[in-house]
Amino acid sequence: MPVSATVAAKHSCLAYDDRADLESCARAYLGAGLAAGERVLYAAPGGPGGLTGWLADAAVTDPDSVLFVALETAYPAGTQLDPQAQVAAYAGATEAALSAGYAGLRVVADVTPLVSTPAGLAAFARYEALVDSYIAGAPMRAICAVDRGAAGDRPVAELACLHPAANVDGVRFTLRSGPPGGPAAVLAGELDIAADRLFPVALAHVRPRAAGGRIVIDAAGLRFADHRALLHLHRYGEAAGAIVVLRTPLPAVARLAELVGLARVRVEGPR
Repeated sequence: MPVSATVAAKHSCLAYDDRADLESCARAYLGAGLAAGERVLYAAPGGPGGLTGWLADAAVTDPDSVLFVALETAYPAGTQLDPQAQVAAYAGATEAALSAGYAGLRVVADVTPLVSTPAGLAAFARYEALVDSYIAGAPMRAICAVDRGAAGDRPVAELACLHPAANVDGVRFTLRSGPPGGPAAVLAGELDIAADRLFPVALAHVRPRAAGGRIVIDAAGLRFADHRALLHLHRYGEAAGAIVVLRTPLPAVARLAELVGLARVRVEGPR
């Protein structure tokens, strides 16, 4: 997916190879936020770098409209992100922006240091699943940026599949938390052999919950799913003691589920 599509999304993952590319994207994204009357926030390790002058110029007419957070100040070395607390912090920041008369909050955060360890990656991926659900219904937009070279391909892929949009090649599905009162999760894209290792990890990060013994997954945007994906859903349902209800318009998936005969997976048409 091109960077332009990533920038246009309400919540996206941006993998970058050069800091200048990130800063160029941030200027365009945050500039669009200022033009829309939003408060904007840039969070990055090591200072604002190439955005120093731009941030200062953007704040001249309205200093409260532009915020910078040094990542190492918010998250000192050795600390780990608390997923629920971080969502609450952004919810509070969004409400503060609205109270100050802004149309909402727009964020670009370079989170590379926060995903540098397996524990850090797990905590941040869980946060991404939670904050995506919040952003879907709130006047907040965000780009989560990560240095591809520093983080590595695997962590980047784990984060990318939890976003509605990403510029990461090879990640062809998304799994996101469902809206309040709706399905437990929303699944889209293609679950083929390339997703075999990533999909169960995404399930572990999103943690779709059962209601009335059923874990309902809205898969209206699913284009393909193989037997491996159904097996992962079966195992997830088995561990949760629930039936995974996959709502998809694909008749081939329903036939496959019937053929494989997985007791914990039921395929239904979309509603």
